[in-house]
Amino acid sequence: MASFDIRQFTCRSDNFGVLVHEAESGTTIAIDAPEEEPILAELEKTGWTLTHILTTHHHGDHVEANSTLKARYQVEIIGPEKERMKIPGLDRAVSGGDTLDVGGVKVEVIDTPGHTLGEVSYFLPQARAVFAGDALFSLGCGRLFEGDPAMMWGSMQALRALPGGTMLYCGHEYTATNAKCALSVDPGNVTLQERAREVDELRRGGRSTLPVLLEREKKTNPFLRADDPDLQAAMDMAGADPVDVFAAIRKKRDQY
Repeated sequence: MASFDIRQFTCRSDNFGVLVHEAESGTTIAIDAPEEEPILAELEKTGWTLTHILTTHHHGDHVEANSTLKARYQVEIIGPEKERMKIPGLDRAVSGGDTLDVGGVKVEVIDTPGHTLGEVSYFLPQARAVFAGDALFSLGCGRLFEGDPAMMWGSMQALRALPGGTMLYCGHEYTATNAKCALSVDPGNVTLQERAREVDELRRGGRSTLPVLLEREKKTNPFLRADDPDLQAAMDMAGADPVDVFAAIRKKRDQY
């Protein structure tokens, strides 16, 4: 039976680096490569050897260390087909619906466009973890730099469909600001209030708010609940098209 160890650590100012290690195969996967030194430091600390990089999207703060890590470890770099020309060192291009064998680790690819047109997320069912890059954040979602609200709402539905027991890993530590916006659109949500208090305590203690159980996000993240009658009522948008509700939340979040 596969045995996973997942390590999350800070890169740059607010990016997360993540290493996924499977003990039996020795496979070690980096989720994106935001900065070389923190990744090298974590590899040294664990004694693992990097074998693969799963790239979620082409933005520089997610691919900066691709080339240097590939030169050092001869890793295989996997990333979205729709962004193949923008990802340094790409070896294997993938699309939503693909199921991969990554060094003996099963990886399911989910199309999650909106932040960029080609972004993908990676679901590792054996590890019960999803790596959503900049598509989904705790209590938030990515800015629509390339896509539109309909596209991103489709991505939210795709991620929401994963099992509630899945652990969500994201590309940045944005939860505290996301919580303020979420409370402004859904002030009566008791579960959200509890999560916001927890986030405040974690950040005051210098601790990360991630990963988080996807089931909690389904109950608290307004971007996953644009079709929820209770949220729509709280926003005075009862019966509205979920795409319009999503767009209204995203517009509000852009002001924070």
